[in-house]
Amino acid sequence: MTRPMPRSAAALLVDCLATEGCEYVFSVPGEETMDVLEALSRQSAVRHITTRHEQGAAFMADVYGRLTGHAAVAMATLGPGATNLVTGIADAYLDHAPMVALTGQTGLDKLHKEAHQYVDIVRMLEPVTKWNQRVAQATSVPEIVRKAFRVSQLEKPGPTHVELPEDIAATEVDEVLAPIEPTQTYFPEPTDEAIAHAARLLAGSTRPLVLAGNGILRQNAAGALRDLANGLHVPVAVTFMGKGAIDDRSHLSLMAVGLQARDHVLSGFYRADVVVAVGYDLVEYAPSRWNPDGRKRIIHIDTQPAEVDAYYQPEVELVGDIDGTLRRLLPVVLPLGIGGHDAGQRHATRETLVHQDLRTALLADLEAFDTDTGWPIKPQKAIADLRRALGPKDIVVSDVGAHKIWVSRLYQAYEPNTVIISNGFAAMGISLPGAIAAKLVHPDRRVVALCGDGGFLMNSQELETARRIGANITVVVWRDDGYGLIDWKQRTEFEHPFGVDFTNPDFVAYAQSFGMAAYRPTSAADLFPTLKRALEHDGPSLVEVPIDYRENLRLTERLGALSPAG
Repeated sequence: MTRPMPRSAAALLVDCLATEGCEYVFSVPGEETMDVLEALSRQSAVRHITTRHEQGAAFMADVYGRLTGHAAVAMATLGPGATNLVTGIADAYLDHAPMVALTGQTGLDKLHKEAHQYVDIVRMLEPVTKWNQRVAQATSVPEIVRKAFRVSQLEKPGPTHVELPEDIAATEVDEVLAPIEPTQTYFPEPTDEAIAHAARLLAGSTRPLVLAGNGILRQNAAGALRDLANGLHVPVAVTFMGKGAIDDRSHLSLMAVGLQARDHVLSGFYRADVVVAVGYDLVEYAPSRWNPDGRKRIIHIDTQPAEVDAYYQPEVELVGDIDGTLRRLLPVVLPLGIGGHDAGQRHATRETLVHQDLRTALLADLEAFDTDTGWPIKPQKAIADLRRALGPKDIVVSDVGAHKIWVSRLYQAYEPNTVIISNGFAAMGISLPGAIAAKLVHPDRRVVALCGDGGFLMNSQELETARRIGANITVVVWRDDGYGLIDWKQRTEFEHPFGVDFTNPDFVAYAQSFGMAAYRPTSAADLFPTLKRALEHDGPSLVEVPIDYRENLRLTERLGALSPAG
């Protein structure tokens, strides 16, 4: 039998997590978090997931928050445990994902002097958190936890941090202390005057274009965006993290923008006379890239006022609930049309008004390699086969590297939050732990961690976590034995690479050593059936794909030849 124990501040904190609806605490156990771990062992509402590295824990909480809009906890002990969380916390900060970091600390009586493993984590995390606080007295636990979750989840979301010294964690607290119940926050909507102003600007344009960012997905406004695009017959380009805001099968989708200065989609921005930026986070793709002369007429639709940027000066800002704003804007613009033409008339002149030639060029890039037999496998072929192997709601979590560019450019997203990319902070190593989190959120969907060989080995220890907790993900590793993206950039800028080559283990044998199924295609034609076998396996699996990154430079050569007019 479990012996009764006095209620500790750590137990109160865990009760507060349960009240917040926190489903998961991801952590590497440590001495200074033992009281919290003991409390978690007695609290059935919150599941503890033991990870193999604190960075993995932070990335899991990061992606969980991005997919759900709710914060999970990434927990670590003091010193090196806490510092190992920093990369994942910073990723959540720039990618606007809610999460709460919880760190242990030495006792308060030691904080004024040199002490074993002590560094000031609160000060260290100030630049990469929305709010962070040390618990200095046990009675403040309910307020601190409530504020940590509230601030984390409010727009724009991001990480918060709570530090719990070990002596405070063990302090006995009065049973009368209780968690604070969460409340519901509603966003306002723009005034009728603001809506009318935006409608006049949009109706007066001839070649409008929508730039959709991650805020669309955070606010569950993809349906309203699609209605607006279809109702007005306006094309939509998305940021890397906005993939899925519009169905890429739609003729109005220009897919993702952000590769380089003269990409096909960016040519559409040169043509556009009005850009409707919806849920657009400037951290993803600088306005100077798509508005180099600062002259674009911009309508800003977001939960927050526009960031000050010389190249991003909106004529009108519609600040508030994105879904409600889009649904109110559409019926006001419809009677006016765009440039005096209704959707039907605009459809008839699709080449100049909808940039159909740009979309055709993108699809041609993808389809040209659908049956390619080259070895190693071309990136375009690898993307086409993965898309064919997955269903509309299945999830791809991309790591960072050369493959991210190909995923962003060519992998078609059909539904919101089915392509997860780190692009604000762009942290290598996110895909494997992120895929584990995605599988926890959506156990009924197939989840793929798409990695380069560089990023994969940064957190490959979490294969054991996936195997242990039954997260049946498929890890696809594009292997080229080097840091392919830096190689690509070095060759483009300096005409030769340096310091980017490395060797790899046998990834198939490596995965099998964790008790996983693992596969390697024997030819380009064998890739699709190999992916299907891995995805249908009842358990976690890995596929190693030898990849031909010579296509990187060929892509640069082709896109560099595009004129600004497209």
